[in-house]
Amino acid sequence: MKFIKNTSRVGENATQDDLSLVAAYQESGDLEVLGKLYNRYMHLVFGVCFNYFKDEEQSKDAVMQIFEELVKKLRVHQVQNFKSWLHVLTRNHCLMALRKSSKNPTVSIEENFVENDELVHLDIDNTKETQLTIMEKCMETLSEEQRKSVDLFYLQEKCYKEVADITGYDMLKVKSYIQNGKRNLKICIEKNSGQ
Repeated sequence: MKFIKNTSRVGENATQDDLSLVAAYQESGDLEVLGKLYNRYMHLVFGVCFNYFKDEEQSKDAVMQIFEELVKKLRVHQVQNFKSWLHVLTRNHCLMALRKSSKNPTVSIEENFVENDELVHLDIDNTKETQLTIMEKCMETLSEEQRKSVDLFYLQEKCYKEVADITGYDMLKVKSYIQNGKRNLKICIEKNSGQ
């Protein structure tokens, strides 16, 4: 399939070369540089998207949307490993898209609706989605410092130093924000899951 064909070879020095392209893009904002970098991993991005959406056209659309996100996000984030950072970005994009689409679900009602075995499996999927929704709402209840720190540390998989560098917060404050944010998040999730 031409759309996801990987036209560049990723060798042993790929990570180092990725970092030099990231630096070049961050300095110049040149979309051609970003395109070269993204082209290496576009097939992987498509694979992750397809794994979530199970739909080729929706996955292709997501690949283009993720590139558009990259244009902005890569200018402001410090990236040590582009491939793994892109994987996290892709996964988060897919989860957010699925979360949005699940807010307006379409359900067909069959005659034997009450006796339908499929509902048991549907409940398991809905439970995961409900948990994600609760977590998202609880993230909004955290202070800005805690929310930023928790998001960078857990969702974007940054280390304490990277969180401190990105946010400008003191290292000890970052640890405190993450610890308190995690505790507050846990309390909020438990409280909202019990309803």
